[in-house]
Amino acid sequence: MADNQIIKNASVAAAQDGADGVGEKELGLINAYTRKPLNADEVYAFTVTLCDNDVDRDGERFTVESLFALEKLFVGKTGIFDHNPTAKNQTARIFWCGVEAVGGRKTATGDDYFRLKARAYMLRCVENEKLIRDIDSGILREVSVGCAVESVKCSVCGEDIAVCSHQKGKVYSGKLCCGELTSPYDAYEFSFVAVPSQKEAGVVKSVYGKEVNMEGIMKKLGKGSASLSPAECEKLKAYIEALKQSAKDGVYYRDSLTNEVLRLSAAVQSGISRDTMESLAKTMSVAQLCEFKTAFEKKLDESFAPVPQLYGKRKDTVSNGQFTI
Repeated sequence: MADNQIIKNASVAAAQDGADGVGEKELGLINAYTRKPLNADEVYAFTVTLCDNDVDRDGERFTVESLFALEKLFVGKTGIFDHNPTAKNQTARIFWCGVEAVGGRKTATGDDYFRLKARAYMLRCVENEKLIRDIDSGILREVSVGCAVESVKCSVCGEDIAVCSHQKGKVYSGKLCCGELTSPYDAYEFSFVAVPSQKEAGVVKSVYGKEVNMEGIMKKLGKGSASLSPAECEKLKAYIEALKQSAKDGVYYRDSLTNEVLRLSAAVQSGISRDTMESLAKTMSVAQLCEFKTAFEKKLDESFAPVPQLYGKRKDTVSNGQFTI
């Protein structure tokens, strides 16, 4: 999100005693995460906007309801760099979150603007001196969040954005289409990044409760250009591998079926050469080959049907005179 930034000297109601430094209330919240109590001189705290309800670079946005859900989920989560979840990458920890309405500001969809703000802390030590200087000087400013939501719905029709007929970024009857991130169920971290909400590298989202399906992927590909998530790429790769294996199995089955039809044809259709029958078989579908196989098998069975000793002569059968009593 464009406004996922560290906020300089921002006051946070109900959590912060003052705009500058760490007050008693905040120190109490911070010490809930420490093994030993820290004093105000030992910690460095800063305010950050994690996310908002405006449309991001992916053509998606959090709903206001989602922001309030994330308000609870992000408390206690760690701050890292570039969404790289390693222990050595841990830099800060969130100890307070709150949703804030920004009066007089509207989103790209024309709604009132809301943002999720957080207070995070880190230890004042030699190792963190440069990091603190970079934050204070505005070098480290942009952040992005990693979280999981149950679904991404179309802002126009309310259906799953991956399968509905609307396209993100287009306007339908005066309404901008975007993907609405709904029902967050987990928050992972917030990261210092160079470009927040960049495609495939900004806000990290996942879909829970709905399997990534090929219908949605094929719809994206059908638009001429598509940005697939890692999960969708894995799904597409698995789908292609399955198709390749199915194709191999299909070739083997067709070859076996064709050989059987040629064998049966030679047994019951002596007037048709193998070359002629083979040429015909190449033009047949699998269903047609199966039909010929069934017909040939039936004819072959009739030719070698067992004949009882007491059997009345019929014009359409072979003679059984040798068994006459």
